[in-house]
Amino acid sequence: MARLPTCAVLLLAGACSPAPSDQTPHAPQYGAWGIDLAGRDTTVRPGDDFFGHVNGGWLARTAIPADKTGITLRLLMSDTTEARLHAIMEAAAARAAHAPTDLQGKVGAYYKAFMDSARVEQLGASPLAPQLARARAAGTREAIAALMGRNNLDFNGTIFSSYIEADLRNPKNYSVYLNQAGLGLPDRDYYLKPGLAAPRAAYQRYAATLLHLIDWPEADARAADILAFETAIARASWTKVQQRDVRAEYNPMTVADLVRLAPGFDWQGYLESAGLPHLTRVIVGEKSAVPRIAAIFESTPVRTLQAWEAFTLADNAAPFLARPFGDAYFEMRQKTLGGQQAQGARWKRAVHAVSGGDVGTGSRFDRFGSIGFGVGQLYTAKYFPPAARATIEELVSNLKAAYRARIERLDWMSPATRQEALKKLDTYTIKVGYPDHPRDYSTLLIRDDDLLGDVRRVGELDWRFYVGRLNGPVDRTDWLMTPQTNDAYNGALRDIVFPAGILQPPIFDPNADMAVNYGAAGSIIGHELTHGFDDEGRKIDAAGALRDWWQPADAGNFEARAHELAAQYSAFEPLPGLHVNGSLTLGENIADLGGVTLALDAYRASLHGAPAPVLDGLTGEQRVFLGWAQAWRGRVTDDYVKQQVVSDPHSPRRFRVNGPLRNVDAWYTAFDVKPGESLYVAPANRVHIW
Repeated sequence: MARLPTCAVLLLAGACSPAPSDQTPHAPQYGAWGIDLAGRDTTVRPGDDFFGHVNGGWLARTAIPADKTGITLRLLMSDTTEARLHAIMEAAAARAAHAPTDLQGKVGAYYKAFMDSARVEQLGASPLAPQLARARAAGTREAIAALMGRNNLDFNGTIFSSYIEADLRNPKNYSVYLNQAGLGLPDRDYYLKPGLAAPRAAYQRYAATLLHLIDWPEADARAADILAFETAIARASWTKVQQRDVRAEYNPMTVADLVRLAPGFDWQGYLESAGLPHLTRVIVGEKSAVPRIAAIFESTPVRTLQAWEAFTLADNAAPFLARPFGDAYFEMRQKTLGGQQAQGARWKRAVHAVSGGDVGTGSRFDRFGSIGFGVGQLYTAKYFPPAARATIEELVSNLKAAYRARIERLDWMSPATRQEALKKLDTYTIKVGYPDHPRDYSTLLIRDDDLLGDVRRVGELDWRFYVGRLNGPVDRTDWLMTPQTNDAYNGALRDIVFPAGILQPPIFDPNADMAVNYGAAGSIIGHELTHGFDDEGRKIDAAGALRDWWQPADAGNFEARAHELAAQYSAFEPLPGLHVNGSLTLGENIADLGGVTLALDAYRASLHGAPAPVLDGLTGEQRVFLGWAQAWRGRVTDDYVKQQVVSDPHSPRRFRVNGPLRNVDAWYTAFDVKPGESLYVAPANRVHIW
């Protein structure tokens, strides 16, 4: 289910091998004090490529596995979690009943249903037959709009997504948000840019393959119609840069006003199917795109709409169906778009299906059909030490203090704006490890012989959970990520969330030098803190409401500095002829710069005036920067990079290291970076925001 976009710090790309098993409980996982010095390439000067200097040796001897789109230290963390989840699910499956009533049994039965490949193959496409029959019977646009309303309840496709989140103008209450949708490729640019013709052609072949597998009439012709239909939607859709304007994305209106805005779509039928028959108000995102997309729907032949719905059903359900569906899905989604050469083992796909995409698949599992919060209860009970909560909370407290000090002495911010900024900083809630209130799965039916049914029932339970609280007060204890997630985020509830899954080396190692922990975990904490004040977050006030609380001159100063940072990143070229989109990645780049800056301040403060120790000839400040660079150690396929640059708000990992550091004065001093080196920026041109 789509949710209000949050500012996560990491884009996962797959999972790799588990951490070494011979580590003693009291030794850091990397090196003697937290940094793998052997992974450096000391022939690369820090000022030419700090990412390569810290990670080049490791990169030279490390290949991407065939069944992955990347290999990174962050993904090694994910694989450690994956292995733990595998053990949990195997044990649960060994004791699970056919239709269990307890949480552990439901996790085990769900896993068993996925692992029963013989039954999945025997059933073929038949588990999807009821949904396909409804698509075949939907002979009017009204009937198709009603099917689209089931997107959060089933495998149906939709040209308009809906989700429930805190209202940005009235943050004590929930509202229904409505946004453009309908694209099966990662971004509108995939349909419109001449250089992306190959994935477009592959997508049309994929649509034809799935339509043939479900015996849809005139499959090849309808596949061409599907691509044309989605291409028209892409032309009408907002770009991801446009979608970053939180004010432009907030357009509240009555349902009656929505009908007048976009009359070519049966909104009432859509909302009734979504379980929202009495809804009177929605918040529309892309206000100019929605009527254009509705008009495209109105002018498209019904047989094309039916075929599109059938294809989208098969596409969304493919990972849970017989092998021809799963193979076609892999060929398109992982190999063509991501560059992954071999499909992962079935047990890994089963773990991800039950737990969610949080450990790194990038598939339908990410938003539909997982019992991730239930799995998280089992995971944290076994693997999350309570002491980690206190340690991370202390780090967060130190980073907040560093941020407060930074805001108090900013030379470009007026007292009035500064007062509001400090007020907002004080409202943040820190959530570590796992939610305080477990999700209730007591009414969920899971059967060990009904995989597709399990996925549907979990998705329906999840959507009913959000619909059920629509008329109640906002729950500020809510989490958007499961405890096993290898990530962190700054959410709409003015909360900063660090799940148990991210509290592992190289991000956080209780046995490592604290300078390294500040450089890795501290920078991520600072990253999330500054998201509340980036180009999007700064438009939300201390109450969580969409409000302009900046004095005009301060806003102008901020925007000028942000523009300079965007220009720096737009000059980066991860592949020949392919440049980073500095406007799309601006929020994450601001947060990376702020995170490293605050982490260094907090580390200095933690010394309480004492000199930092020197380890292996490296100062404390050098080790902070090394910790940040090592945290991003890794590589991904070129296809993955292409997809990321087009559609993702995060810069490629090399530039998440080099980009912020070239604007940090202390980095120049720490590594004696001089004019003429590739990353050198003259002091007057360095971007300082926080």
